[in-house]
Amino acid sequence: MAWLSRATARLAAGGVASPRAEARRLLAVVAAVPSNQVELLDGVTAPQLAELERLTAERLAGRPLQHVIGRAAFRTIEVAVGPGVFIPRPETEAMVGWVLDQLVQDDATAPGSGAAAGLVDVAPVAADLDDWPKVVELGAGSGAISLALAAERPGLRLWAVENSPAALAYLIRNTADSPVTVVAQDLAQALPELDATVDQVVSNPPYIPAAAWEALPSEVRDFDPTVALLGGADGLAVVRQVAATAARLLRPGGRVACEHDDDQGVSAPAVFRAAGFTALADHLDLAGRPRFLTAVWPG
Repeated sequence: MAWLSRATARLAAGGVASPRAEARRLLAVVAAVPSNQVELLDGVTAPQLAELERLTAERLAGRPLQHVIGRAAFRTIEVAVGPGVFIPRPETEAMVGWVLDQLVQDDATAPGSGAAAGLVDVAPVAADLDDWPKVVELGAGSGAISLALAAERPGLRLWAVENSPAALAYLIRNTADSPVTVVAQDLAQALPELDATVDQVVSNPPYIPAAAWEALPSEVRDFDPTVALLGGADGLAVVRQVAATAARLLRPGGRVACEHDDDQGVSAPAVFRAAGFTALADHLDLAGRPRFLTAVWPG
């Protein structure tokens, strides 16, 4: 497939880390087929080839692949992304997996679940909306976390909190026709009407220390919004806000999961310990680096 080989060679020569995979993704977008079917194409039209050349050139100019195609994959879903909204990363998928595992355990231990007989495989959808678990995402950005939870665990009441106008535009677009409620508020003051009633809080807040800014890859520094990256002098300014808001929102026994920088595996849990949380644990991402903490609000 000459056009795929040509795009792959151009991306490789330009220093793209995964040139074949990215060339397949670009061709899939141009031809409007799934990425795993590009090799089955009989050919591409002249306009499609021109579009492939244009997208390849944009990628070689340094634009993130997700901005070039306008989409980002996250677990089982895709979300629209572009300038002004943080691109969801694979590292965050492990935190979402942890939240899903906890919800499955809750289902298995619920009265009448049939767990003792080993009958629980898929989360049931409660007949009464009031019985659905409440999950709040703080600093939702594109909404990838909330949408992944909605896709993989039916029967959740989900609120996605965001206050950046640019990110809100993507959040509203991505959550249309979904069970996610968009909340245009600062996460520090969000949802007082839910105080002491929420089952799960989850957040991927800004956590990069100011001193680490120049060391960030240019693709991150130049294209992800600064407000979604920097977390103050020590990187924990917004993490502290997440801890305070989670303590306010969570019911006794409710849980929080919060992403952090890979050198904050001790300092980030300490923030939540100081806020009164118990059962503190820190977890590794898919690359084996400290990436997110979990804790329980004792009430």
